[in-house]
Amino acid sequence: MATDQLSTTFAALADPTRRAILSRLAEGEASVTELARPFDLSLPGISKHLKVLQQAGLVRQTRKAQWRPCRLDAARLKDAADWVGEYRQFWDESFERLDEYLATVQKEETHDSEGRYHDGKD
Repeated sequence: MATDQLSTTFAALADPTRRAILSRLAEGEASVTELARPFDLSLPGISKHLKVLQQAGLVRQTRKAQWRPCRLDAARLKDAADWVGEYRQFWDESFERLDEYLATVQKEETHDSEGRYHDGKD
């Protein structure tokens, strides 16, 4: 069964080490050794994380003579952000409806039909 690209992206983002690697690469290119420095992982361990990120299309590794720098490829992140963003309107509208409901309930609790204050417990 083929996995869709969005699922692959989210699976890669599910790991905090991989998210930290992406954060570092957002600052600029880095070698595998540089990426491994802040973690208690071996170079092969970091390489495994990088392989997942590369398969998800989030990281590219190029060759500059003997140096093989890694760099962020943010296009897939934009795809994931766009997908999540589609639900923003749903949440915004839900919160607006909740605000309207709470305002109505507050108004009913604080004033009767003649404008007198009461707590709604009569």
